[in-house]
Amino acid sequence: MSVTAFKLNHVESIADKMKRLRDEASGHARVHAQDFIRAIEVVESLAEEIAGGGEAYPVGIRQAAKHIGPTLSGTRLNVSSLLGREF
Repeated sequence: MSVTAFKLNHVESIADKMKRLRDEASGHARVHAQDFIRAIEVVESLAEEIAGGGEAYPVGIRQAAKHIGPTLSGTRLNVSSLLGREF
């Protein structure tokens, strides 16, 4: 019976693997946060349309849209600012 030396090809160290996975997760989180901002923009646009839709929409819905619009705008700006700072 012959003995063959076990050769390890390039083996990633645990520290390198952890860094790579952290970087990968950070990249995915950035994309997800950008998706979040786009979703806020869509809802913000819908709220603006409904708020200005006049009599076609029930009063309660128009009022809700008027109230949520500024909140969405502030949230979008806040998240955009944090995204620019964090990543």
